[in-house]
Order: sequence, then structure tokens, then C-alpha cells
Amino acid sequence: MNKRLKINILFFAVILTLTACTPGATQGQQTQKGQVNVDQQKNKASEPPWIASKNTTRINNSDPFQTAVLVSKTVWMATNEKNQPGGVILANPEDWQSALVSADLIHHPNNGPVLFVNKNNVPEITKNELKRLNPVGSTLNNGTQVILVGNLDQNVEQEIKGMGFKTDWIKGEGPAAIAKTVDDYYARVSQGYPQSVIIGSLDSQEYSLPAINWIAHMPEPLLYVTKDEIPTDTVEALKLRNGKASIYLLGPKSIISENVEKQLGQYGKVVRISGNDPYENAVAFAKYKDPETGFGWGITSPGHNFSFISLNTASLALAAAPFSHLGKHAPILWTDKEKMPDTVMDYMMTVQPKYKKSPTEGPYNHSWLVGDEQSLNRAAQGEIDDMLEIISSTGEGHGQHEGNSKNGMSEMPGMGH
Repeated sequence: MNKRLKINILFFAVILTLTACTPGATQGQQTQKGQVNVDQQKNKASEPPWIASKNTTRINNSDPFQTAVLVSKTVWMATNEKNQPGGVILANPEDWQSALVSADLIHHPNNGPVLFVNKNNVPEITKNELKRLNPVGSTLNNGTQVILVGNLDQNVEQEIKGMGFKTDWIKGEGPAAIAKTVDDYYARVSQGYPQSVIIGSLDSQEYSLPAINWIAHMPEPLLYVTKDEIPTDTVEALKLRNGKASIYLLGPKSIISENVEKQLGQYGKVVRISGNDPYENAVAFAKYKDPETGFGWGITSPGHNFSFISLNTASLALAAAPFSHLGKHAPILWTDKEKMPDTVMDYMMTVQPKYKKSPTEGPYNHSWLVGDEQSLNRAAQGEIDDMLEIISSTGEGHGQHEGNSKNGMSEMPGMGH
């Protein structure tokens, strides 16, 4: 048996093993609406849950419930207390504003994923993941194991309590109120309000969602405004910073008006981070860093990780937030199904890794891709993989030692990059 054949056999054995434990492998599971589609589940059972290339790892699912579970399995192996979560957050992905602000609770001391429920029930896939995770409870949060966020039916909490978990429930009269209550909850658990806050649009998912990975990574909350108004709940949350808030406004003036920006100035220093479209807006947030407060990713050089999500399936960002909490911390970049938009491609070119003598020097880039090939196809994954690849700073190619060009090695087939 030749070496290539052995490698192929091993590869397919690994794929079959991963497929056996994918959430899509069980017939008759509940879908987002709590319904069963057996044919769809049979098709999904033949697909691997994770697909990797040399520089990318794809979460191969576009159902938010299943994607959240796959992300949870990737980040929390739950093989011992050290890698079990403290508290798991439950939210309804159809209420995207509440699910978005709930990501602030991913951070320590809760240290747990956001999993999804329907408004009136808990799908089996979510229950099974809760059992696997078996959250240990946060000592700073009175041992709470599951935190419900948003306006759900009472029987959702009853189902979770029936599983033996200790729960809390964050509610509010609308998303702005829930955002403030999440801020209050986290401040109580962590014993203090962070001075920095992000202000996002209640009405624009595409412009607000890039905040989710940051609030999962750091304790700053997300608060909401509309284009022309600041809700009372947001005003009350800002007042708790005693006029010294560092306020980061996410989105252009077409999404959050200049008048709202001026009004926010009553409560602290306001910085607008924006782009002319959602792609450019996400890039601007990935690049931004406040030298005074330390707020922001500030990624303008190689050696980093990114989360790529197709703008057509933007809600998958709600499931992908834990990728900025543990492991390779990553900001969100929007892309398209078939290729990167020019704005994103230009940014990736500025952070592409380059080596001087050998690619073993690093640094290396990596990316999580979230969504199956119906939302982000194979060609798009290949393009992203290419733009993350480390290349020679001189353009001479890969695999060439000093002096090799003199004996013709650089012209050997396969030695160029």
C-alpha cells in the first residue's frame, strides 16, 4: 500500500468518526421550529461536521441550533472540570437582538457557550449538549449553571430545571431593556461596570453583529440605539458610568445618525467605528484599537485568527461568538458565498504572513468558517485559505535554503510557492 493511499484511508476514517458524533447524524431531531425533517437529517448524516484545510476550519452547518452545538463541542471538550463551562446561556436566535447581547455572558466568570432554544421549548439537540457539557456553575454567580436570556415562555425554564440545572432568567420590555439588564447582571457577577461600552443599531443586524465576538472576548457590553433615538434603558445604563464612559459607536451615519452621536457625548467620549457597507464596517472594527483604553482588536499585522461568515447567513454569527473567547481569539469578517468582496480581500492582503528565510518562522494566520457549502462554497473556502497562507517576503518561493538558487533547486517542480 503506497503512502498516498494510506493517507486517504486515514482521512476518510477520521471523517466517518466525526460524522458519527455530529448533531445532524440523528434522525428525527428537532429543527429550529421544533419540527422533524427525516430526509434532511439523512442527507446531513453523510456530511462531516468539520471540514479543514491547511489554514481554515469550517463548521459545516448552517442551521443555527446545530451550529451552536458544533461550536460548543469545538471550544468546550468537557472531558474534565478544567474544560467544562461554568454557565451556559440559552437564547432564541429569532430574537437576534437579545441573542446578540447575551454573548456578554460568555466571558468569565460564566465561561460558557450560547445555545439556542425556541420561544416555547428546548430542542433535543440543545438538551443533549447541555447534558454533555454538564456546566459546573460559577462560584461568583451562586453556582448558576444555565442563564436564560430574552422573553421566552415559562415552560422553557421548567424544562431546564427539570434536567436538574440551577437557572437564572434575564428578561426585559424589549431588546434595549434586555441589553441593560445583561449589563447589570454581568456587573453584579463581576463586581463592577466596565467603563467602555459598544453602541449598536437595534435595526441593523449586519452592522451590529461584529460586536458579538468582542463582547464575548472582553467584558464590555453592547447597548442599543435606533437611527435617531436613544432608548431610556440605554440612557440609564450609560448614566451608571458617571459621565466617564468610553463609547464606541458601531456603524455609519446612515445607520446611527450624527444627532444620536452628539447626544451620546453627554455620557462620555464617543468614537465612531464605521464603514460604508457591512463588509467595510466589519473590517474597520477588526482593525480598530484605542491606544488609551486598549479597546478593540487592532489587527493590522499577520499572526491572527478570523471568523468568516457569509453575509447571507449573518445570523450564524450568534452561534460563532465563542471563537473569540477561548482558543484562537477571532473577530468577524463578512464575506460572500462565492468569494471575498474587494474590501475584505484588500484587508487580508495587508495581514498575509510573510517569512524571510523559512516558512517555519511564522507567524501564521487561521480562520474559522461558519456555514455549509450552501452559504459559503468550496471556492470561497479555497480563496480564504490562499489568503491566509504564509508566503516569502522576497517572492522567491517556498522550500529554498540560502544558496539553493545557485544550484538550480528553485527551479525544481513543486519547490516554488
